[in-house]
Amino acid sequence: MITPYGVDVARPIIIVCAAIIILSFFIASLAFKVIFLVIGIGLLLFTLNFFRDPERETPADENAVISPADGVVIRIDDVDEEEFLKAPAKKVSIFMSALDVHVNRYPISGRVGYFRYISGKYIAAFDDKASQENERAIIGVEGERFNVLFVQIAGLIARRIVCPIDVGDSATAGKRFGMIRFGSRVDVYVPVGSEVRVSLKERVKAGESILAVVTSSDKA
Repeated sequence: MITPYGVDVARPIIIVCAAIIILSFFIASLAFKVIFLVIGIGLLLFTLNFFRDPERETPADENAVISPADGVVIRIDDVDEEEFLKAPAKKVSIFMSALDVHVNRYPISGRVGYFRYISGKYIAAFDDKASQENERAIIGVEGERFNVLFVQIAGLIARRIVCPIDVGDSATAGKRFGMIRFGSRVDVYVPVGSEVRVSLKERVKAGESILAVVTSSDKA
């Protein structure tokens, strides 16, 4: 299944791949025939793999913060989050390679209470500076007991953030809300008292892996 967020990009690539594969059958030279066939099939398989959108089973835990992205945990930091949470927080950074599923999912249920898009640079997503300098979409969700901020960050190759949401939208943990195309990063900010359940270099899955558990409410 190809994610609907990637159809407009995947369709022309698939057409080009199909054209290359068909063209290979009309080339007389065996060497060029094989080259065109390998290129066409290779690009087609990469495209179908990149835009895949598997179903996920989200844990039913109102205290859990679910990973919004597939990838590898590259940083776990204590920070001061002044944009939405406006308080000390735990930040978990997830690097998404070109081979990972790139569909993003809400980490908690609630209401979208904050959204801001920032155009910026395209530094490699694993670089620390990417969080502050790259193109990004900043989303804050107000849950019943606590709030969570997460940031889609474009990378060196990924130059298209897809995030068709607005303030006031309903959010459901594990539900799809967008994607980042061709390699990227997602930073997740949770209340400082949270128990982080992942470790550095651990692989996580969007909509399935529990990043943290919040044991106390940050609501007044």
